[in-house]
Amino acid sequence: MADEARARKLADRIKVVVARRLDKGLRDPRMGFVTITDVRVTGDLQHASIFYTVYGNEKERADSAAALKSATGMLRTEVGRNISTRLTPSLEFIADAIPENAEHIEGLLRTAQEQDARVATLAASAQYAGDEDPYVTPRDDAEDEDE
Repeated sequence: MADEARARKLADRIKVVVARRLDKGLRDPRMGFVTITDVRVTGDLQHASIFYTVYGNEKERADSAAALKSATGMLRTEVGRNISTRLTPSLEFIADAIPENAEHIEGLLRTAQEQDARVATLAASAQYAGDEDPYVTPRDDAEDEDE
């Protein structure tokens, strides 16, 4: 089993090689605007999971996923030429959910902000249920003598 630092270095190198190859362009018309976001290599350096995002709608994402799947062999060959390991790791392309997660979090923040505004509006027009000062105050001795 390789050490963790070597696996990280290999993952970074694979990320650069694959991104450079995608930047040159594949001859697949289905390929959209793909960004490699992360690469993770197993401890034995035999498998690389490549996370990517695609700018565009669902159809473009599906087309790009199919293009990456069909180009996996060619990309693995390119990786094998540019790394110095005994065996070339197998490649797996995984669509990264960063844009969807960010959109979901933005929606949650928007909802929370709207609810905060409603609560602030209600608090501005609210009145006390009882006395304004609900705490018991000590009586003055002068008041006790008058009674």
